[in-house]
Parts: sequence; C-alpha cells; structure tokens
Amino acid sequence: MADVLDLAFRLDRGDFSLDLACRVPARGVSALFGRSGCGKTTVLRCVAGLERAAGHCRLADACWQDDASGRFLPTHRRPIGYVFQEPSLFPHRSVRANLDYGRRRIPARERRVDLDEVVELLGIAPLLGRDPAGLSGGERQRVAIARALLTSPRLLLMDEPLAALDHTSKRDILPYLERLHDHLQIPVLYVSHDPDEVARLADHILLIEAGRLRAAGPAPQMLTRLDLPLAREETASALLSGRVRAHDPCYGLTRVAIPGASLMLERLDRAVDETVRVRIHARDVSIALDDPGTSSILNVLPARIVEMHPLGASQVLVGLAVGTTPESRLLARITRHSWERLRLHPGQQVHAQVKAVAVMD
Repeated sequence: MADVLDLAFRLDRGDFSLDLACRVPARGVSALFGRSGCGKTTVLRCVAGLERAAGHCRLADACWQDDASGRFLPTHRRPIGYVFQEPSLFPHRSVRANLDYGRRRIPARERRVDLDEVVELLGIAPLLGRDPAGLSGGERQRVAIARALLTSPRLLLMDEPLAALDHTSKRDILPYLERLHDHLQIPVLYVSHDPDEVARLADHILLIEAGRLRAAGPAPQMLTRLDLPLAREETASALLSGRVRAHDPCYGLTRVAIPGASLMLERLDRAVDETVRVRIHARDVSIALDDPGTSSILNVLPARIVEMHPLGASQVLVGLAVGTTPESRLLARITRHSWERLRLHPGQQVHAQVKAVAVMD
C-alpha cells in the first residue's frame, strides 16, 4: 500500500457535521487549516480514536479503523503522539521524569526515537532537572513535544500547539519545530488557523470549511491559489524551493538558484548545493513593465502574469509565474491604481521586483 494517510470521516452532531475524505502523504507536515470551529480538531480526534465517527483511517499498511470490516483500534493501540494546546505535563515530576514516562511506554526494542537527539533538537538539555512549574509556556510546550516524540509514534498529531503562547514565545519555538521537520522522519498532522505558522511549517495543506474539505495539495500550490483564502491574508506569501549555488564573501551574499532563475540573499550558513526553502511575502513584491536596471533591489525576476483577484476597492492580488516550472509562483499585492495605470493583464510578461526574501530554517 502507498505510504499515505487515508482518511474518511462522517459525523453529525446536529449543530455541526463533518464529512471529509482525503489521502495525504505520510511524510512531512500536513496542516489542517481553517477558521475556528470548522472541524480541524475533530478530524485530529477521530484519527487518534478519541472520537468515533463513521468511516475509515489507514496509515500506510496499518488499518486503525474500517467500518466495512468492523475494525476500530482504541487510542492506546494506535502508535500516535499527541500534542495539545496546553502542555499536560506531570507537575510532580521533573522534566527528565516526564520524558522517561514517554519512553517507558514503549518496549526498548521498538524505540525508534533517541532521547539525546530529541533533547538536542528541542534545546531542552538545560531544563532536564527542573520542575514544569518553573518553566515558561514555550519551554513547557517543547517538553511536551519531546515526550510525545519519545513514544516513537508513527504519526504525530499537533493540535494548535502554539495557540496558548504569546507572540515572543511563539516566535522562539517555531525554529525548533522547523528543526524537527528537517531531522525526524515522522509524519505530522498539524492543526492551525494561523496562516503564518502554516506557511513556515507545512509541506501539504488541507483547507477545511464547515466540516468539509475545500481543497488540498502541496503547500507552495495552495498558498498561491488566488481562489483560496490563504492568498488573501495580510501575511500571504509564496514558497520556492532552491539550491545554494555560491557565496560572495566580499558583499556577504549567497546566490540561490530556483528553476530558470536565481535569488541573491544575505549570506546563508548553508553549504553549496544544499537545498533551501524560501518564503516571499506578497507585500514584498512589486511589478515593473521593464527591467529597472539600476536599482537597490537585488532580485528582479522575469515573470508572467497568470491571474488577478480584486481585494476590495483599492488593491489587487496578482499571481505571477517565474522560472521554468509550474510550481514557481509568486504573489504580488499592488494597488488597483497601479494595475490600471500600467495596463496589466493576464498573460503579460513583466518583471517582479522582490524586496525581501526569508529563508525557512
């Protein structure tokens, strides 16, 4: 069987109904995205077996639920890790004892996640001797994630793990989640209504509206679809995959190649030929009819206008194709005045001026 997570759930509570079916890759981070109350957490609880819905749930060759054959594994028999909004640590045990609890649930021969590796990835070595009561919210959540990982799950479920944190704590913990994404081969179902989190962490996005699956696909495609709400957020952005080609020590710059084009970035601590993922906000992209030539903006990419979508009376969202692959898309948020003054239209060849590029760690 293909290495996928195959879900189909139907549930009717009277004031809310869930009717969702999807197949997502059993690798990387698949984000369940949508407004509060749309059913994201319900889907997660059904996957965990905490809520009983009609349908089926299969992970690769393992079947956890199949109503057709009467199969339903209880939660304790499903090899999952679950991270909640509030880190439910044992208050009377040290951080190390909390982690040991997670490890002891799994026989030694079945442990696939190393304690030292998780401690290093999440930066919690200085916390091991402390009690949960003396930790910050972000520190407690990192310990909770570590404990879930030490159960050696085949699937990690994360239910808005940053929702209870303030802005500073959330900013501090995101790099740790990105490190887990890069280093551990455990698929993650990640619930969020924060488009910024989704853009930073997700490989695959499932957009849920009122208990139904509106759309699903790879994150770069979903983020730049003008018919979906992600592209219309203030923090709307595009993701591009590139490869480090060269460093310029004289000017402190790094050249990253994307198919058919390249970007100049502030010096990256990455090896030549290493793959990187970059994020470009729609608000940081402007459009010129001609190559501006002499400009302080380092990145000017040949582009083609694919489509546009009005944003209220004063702004326009523009979808741009850059490079040589269909996946290389940018968004530009410009004024309607500029759209009309430049006489822009779909199919037109233009130049995309990129003012800022963020590298996803």
